[in-house]
Amino acid sequence: MNNCNGKTALVTGASRGIGRAAALALAEAGAQVLVHYGKSATEAEAVVEQIKSAGGEARALGADLAQSDGPADLARQVRAVVGERLDILIANAGIAKAASIEDTTIEDFDALFAVNVRAPFFLVQQLLPILGEGSSVVFTSSLAAHAAVGTLAAYAATKGAIDTLVKHFAAVLGPRGIRVNAVAPGVVATDMSSFAKTDEGRQSTTAMQALKRVAQPEDIAGAMAFLASDAARWVSGDTLRVDGGSKL
Repeated sequence: MNNCNGKTALVTGASRGIGRAAALALAEAGAQVLVHYGKSATEAEAVVEQIKSAGGEARALGADLAQSDGPADLARQVRAVVGERLDILIANAGIAKAASIEDTTIEDFDALFAVNVRAPFFLVQQLLPILGEGSSVVFTSSLAAHAAVGTLAAYAATKGAIDTLVKHFAAVLGPRGIRVNAVAPGVVATDMSSFAKTDEGRQSTTAMQALKRVAQPEDIAGAMAFLASDAARWVSGDTLRVDGGSKL
C-alpha cells in the first residue's frame, strides 16, 4: 500500500531510532533515501549500506541542524543529489531534555527550539523550490504536545509548535499540491527514551497505554511511510497519534 517507487526522500535524524526505521521503511517501499545525520556519520553510513544491500538506493548527508545555517546547508546538499524534485521530507531530527521548570536553563530552552522547531521550519523553506505537486512533508510531534508526561515542559512546547506549523503549512502549501502532516509518538524504545528500557520505565509506560508493550521505532516508521505515500493522498493538516492508546 505504501508504494514509493521512483520517489526521492529525505529523512532527518536518520542515523538511529525512529529516523533510521523511517529511512528503512521508505527504502523498502521503493524510495531513494537521503539519510541525514548530525554527528553520527558512521551510523548513517551503516543505514545506507543496509539499504543498498537490500537493493535500494541511499546516500548519507551530514548537517548540523542546531546551527542557523544548517537547514540551508542540508538543502544545498539535497539539491545536488536529487536535482529539481524532492517527493518526501520526513523532518524527524530532534532533541529532548527532561527538567523541571525551576531547572530549565535558557541555553537548554533555546537549543530545544533551535533543533525541534527552527530547523524543520527553515528546512521546508529552503526545500520549497524542489517540493511540488504530490510531495509530502511529515513532521515528528509527540504525545507530550497534548498530555502532561514527566518533566518535559520545554520539550513539549516545541512539539506543540510543530502541531501548529502542520496546520499553517498544510493550508499555505496545499494549493501547490504539497501535503503536510505529523506523527505523534508516545514513549518509544530509543536512545532519547532510554528510561523505557528499564523495568520501572516499561511499567510506567504500559500503565498509561491501552496497548501493553513499549513501542519500537518500526511502529512509528510505518505510520510515517503511510503519510509519505500516495495511499495518504487525501490526508493533510493532521497530526496522527501513534502512541498505543496513551493517556486516553
